[in-house]
Amino acid sequence: MPDSVPLSVVIITFNEERNIGRCLESVRGVADEIVVVDSFSTDRTEEICRNYGARFIRHPFEGHIGQKNFALSQATHACVLSLDADEALSPELKESVLAARSGWNADACEMNRLTNYCGHWIRHTDWYPDPKIRLFDKRKAAWGGANPHDRIELTPGASQKHISGDILHYSYHSISQHLRQLNYFTDIGAQVAFEKGKKAPLPVMLFSPVTKFIKSYIIRRGFLDGYYGFLVCAISAFASFIKYVKLRELHRQHETTP
Repeated sequence: MPDSVPLSVVIITFNEERNIGRCLESVRGVADEIVVVDSFSTDRTEEICRNYGARFIRHPFEGHIGQKNFALSQATHACVLSLDADEALSPELKESVLAARSGWNADACEMNRLTNYCGHWIRHTDWYPDPKIRLFDKRKAAWGGANPHDRIELTPGASQKHISGDILHYSYHSISQHLRQLNYFTDIGAQVAFEKGKKAPLPVMLFSPVTKFIKSYIIRRGFLDGYYGFLVCAISAFASFIKYVKLRELHRQHETTP
């Protein structure tokens, strides 16, 4: 790539009218183009995106990984900044992205992600610093991992560096929303684990949540985030338990199916 590179910002959406404006505002002046791939929203998402000059593409949802890789294929430029609709660039990260694209010297840039939970920033637990690769040369990277936990995977030999600033992640607005999403994500996680042939022995089902809570709340100092830090750690541990419960149930259903 030349020293100064054109940049595509790529976002996937579904009914994101609450978040998408903040995301798009944060990349104003950073992007040469904004590509939004939408899985048929029924709210004002399209209107808001078009008001920001985004190229708006409707595409059936293929799962988080498939949808994000499709979105990459729609970007005009090789240099891509990939964001979720509920994310935004901090002012410091915006400056870092501008500096990176004006002096491109790595195939990918990693940055920290800071999560806002029920109106409170979570600066400890497993949720921070939560480094993510989001700025990269799409010719040397693709979305991989296991749904719903997608991640950028670089081709062998690709270089990366860490840049300063945070992705601001506006996650859950209420505890009820978090619990609803927990049910959705544990359904997907259990199904993926089942398809990989993983088991859910009782000791793992019982002790995995305990280990997760101790690691997040004590070792990673979640207690410093007060009440909401405790909730994050407790619900995350509970999610681990529920995933294994659902995995056990899938195996039982499979064994009893004629």
